Amino acid sequence: MIKPKKLKRGDKVATISLSWGGAGDIPKRYAEGKKQLENIFGLKVVETTNALKPSEWIYENPQARALDLMEALEDKSIKAIISNIGGEDSIRTLPFIDLELIRSNPKIFLGFSDSTVTHFCFYKAGVTSFYGTSTLVGFAENGGMHQYQVSDIKRTLFSSKKIYEIKPNLNGWTSERLEWKDDKNQFIKRKLEKSKGWRFLQGTGKVKGVLLGGCLEVMEFMKDTDFWVKPADWKEKIMFIETSEAKMTPVNFKWIMRNYAASGILKNIKGLIMARPYDDLYWKDYDAILLQVIHDEEGLIDLPIITGMDFGHTCPTFTIPIGVKAEIDSDKQVFSILESGVV
Repeated sequence: MIKPKKLKRGDKVATISLSWGGAGDIPKRYAEGKKQLENIFGLKVVETTNALKPSEWIYENPQARALDLMEALEDKSIKAIISNIGGEDSIRTLPFIDLELIRSNPKIFLGFSDSTVTHFCFYKAGVTSFYGTSTLVGFAENGGMHQYQVSDIKRTLFSSKKIYEIKPNLNGWTSERLEWKDDKNQFIKRKLEKSKGWRFLQGTGKVKGVLLGGCLEVMEFMKDTDFWVKPADWKEKIMFIETSEAKMTPVNFKWIMRNYAASGILKNIKGLIMARPYDDLYWKDYDAILLQVIHDEEGLIDLPIITGMDFGHTCPTFTIPIGVKAEIDSDKQVFSILESGVV
């Protein structure tokens, strides 16, 4: 994998709307995220050509969204590209994505949820990308950014330190909904829920693998496209998955996991890590289904599984560098990144 260059204070970064046009519809929320990026990290933030267009225009112009990405990659002054928000529509940009352009202009790309589509484009191009927060979410967090999030961004995007343990956030998490369009909510801190820590469901000893995955619903969109990863290509991978604010029902989760079993993906991976669900809903059901499908039905009794982790749709999160090696130590209950995602 080609690794992009790390960020430093004073670098120019571009925000982009590849799916929903929330940044254009909720300008004060966007402005707060931009301010945090500039004040906390010392970055100069600019917008891609169409990043702040209204959501209706963004929806109607998937080619323009893709061209924004291509233009930001070609612009030598831009050092990173940050997704404004997810949605459900990035899949429509795929016909206009130039993999060679991504490969020849490796840059940090940061986002989560529907940004899964773009992350698979970067993976197909052989460039490391970063599954993490977005402008309107973590950077524009109500009442200011969480320290766990700030420390994560500095560690992951501003440093080329090779080995580091990712620790659970024990200071509390949130997915409380405070309507973004109500400006007064911007300065009301969201209620924090007590963390249960991460759950190591099974596995012994240490395993190492390359990180690959994303939002489970969006990965379903990707199947049978040229950008999907075939079952054999999941070999030696640590799969990471998370579910969205749509709160996937347990039965749908079971169907998807059985598909991964039937396709041979689960037999190929070295381990599986899963984020805390939105509102922490269905976590017991999801854990039980993972053990049912992986342990009972597939007989993969030694495949390490960690759930309840701090990435995905609850806040704050740690960032996952896609395409780099990680390690699960089931005995010590430790998850570590073994190489930097940046140079």
